[in-house]
Amino acid sequence: MSDRLKALAEAGVSIWLDDLSRERIESGNLADLVKEKSVVGVTTNPTIFAGAISDGERYDDQVRELVAQGTAVDRVIFELTTEDVRNACDVLAPVHAQAPADGRVSIEVAPDLAHDTEGTIAAARELWQAVDRENVLIKIPATEAGLPAITAAIAEGISVNVTLIFGIERYRAVMDAYLSGLEAARDAGLDLSRIHSVASFFVSRVDTEIDKRLEEIGSEEALGLRGQAAVANARLAYAAFEEVHADDRWTVLAQAGANAQRPLWASTGVKNPDYSDTLYVTDLVVADTVNTMPEKTMDAFADHGEVKGDQVTGRGAEAQQVFDRLTAVGIDFEDVLKVLEDEGVDKFQKSWDELVQTVSGQMEKAGA
Repeated sequence: MSDRLKALAEAGVSIWLDDLSRERIESGNLADLVKEKSVVGVTTNPTIFAGAISDGERYDDQVRELVAQGTAVDRVIFELTTEDVRNACDVLAPVHAQAPADGRVSIEVAPDLAHDTEGTIAAARELWQAVDRENVLIKIPATEAGLPAITAAIAEGISVNVTLIFGIERYRAVMDAYLSGLEAARDAGLDLSRIHSVASFFVSRVDTEIDKRLEEIGSEEALGLRGQAAVANARLAYAAFEEVHADDRWTVLAQAGANAQRPLWASTGVKNPDYSDTLYVTDLVVADTVNTMPEKTMDAFADHGEVKGDQVTGRGAEAQQVFDRLTAVGIDFEDVLKVLEDEGVDKFQKSWDELVQTVSGQMEKAGA
C-alpha cells in the first residue's frame, strides 16, 4: 500500500481514478488499485473510453456480436461503455458496502445533450437503468440546461455526478438544483439516504486560461499571480459549500436522511511543467471531498506527494484576495468562466466524436 496515498485517504479525501478500461477490470488492475493505492471510485469520459477501445482486444467479441445484429454506432457505444461501468461497479461493490458515498463509478450523458434539458433527463434515466447498479453516478454537465435535469434526476432517485463546474455562482446553482431534487424526492416518499451526488469542480483549466491572460498582460504584478487562481477558486467553492450546508434548508434535508453533495476536485492533472505535479492534490486536501486523478497524477502523489493537513477550510478570504488582485491587473473572470464552459462543452463533443470514430473503425474491422 502506498503510504502517501493512504495518508491522503486518512485525511478524508476520497481518491477516485480518472480512467477505466476493460483491461483494467478483467486483469484485476482496478481491484489492485483499490487494495494498493486507496482508490475508492472511478470517473470516465468519452476520451477515456476511446483510448480503452482502440488499445485493447477485449472489446472485439462484443463489437462483432453487435455488428452482426446490425446495431448502430451510438448504440454500440452505449452497450460497450455501460458494460464496463457495470463491471467496474461490481469490482467496487465491497468499497460501496463499507462506505456508501464511495465505491462509485461515473458515466456521462452524451455531450450533444449539454443544452437539451429533456434529452439529458431521458439519457440519465436510460443510463441509470442500463447499468442497474446502486453505486453508479450519472454525469450531467452544469450548463444552464443541465441544472433542471439535475433536479429531475435527483427527484427520481438517480445519483448524479455534476460535471463541468468552473465558477462559484454556477456552483451555487448546482447545489440549489441538488437540494430542490432532494426536496422533490422526499415529497415523493423516496429514501433520501440512497441518493448520492458529487459536484465536479474543474481545477487545472482555470490556471491554464488565466495564466495565458496574465502572460499577455505581462506586468510584474500580473506574472506574479500565475498558478494561483485555480486553487483559490476551489477554496472559494468550498467556502460556498460550507455556507449552503450551514443553512436551515440543508439541515431539514439532513434530518430526513439526505447525503451532502460532496465537492469533487476534477481536472487535477497539472498542465504547466513549472508547477508541482501534485499541486491540485496537496493544496486541496480537506475532509469529505473527492479528488479524481489521472493515474499519472496518482503515481506522482504516491511517489512524492505531501499531506500537510487541511489546506482549504477557513481560507475563503485569502482566496478572495487572489481574485481581487487578478481583477486589479485586468482579468475579467466572468469572461474566463464563459470561455471555459464553452470550451468544456466543445471538448466533450470532440471527445465524443473521437469515440464515435474509434468505435466505427472497430465495427468496420469486425464486419470485414
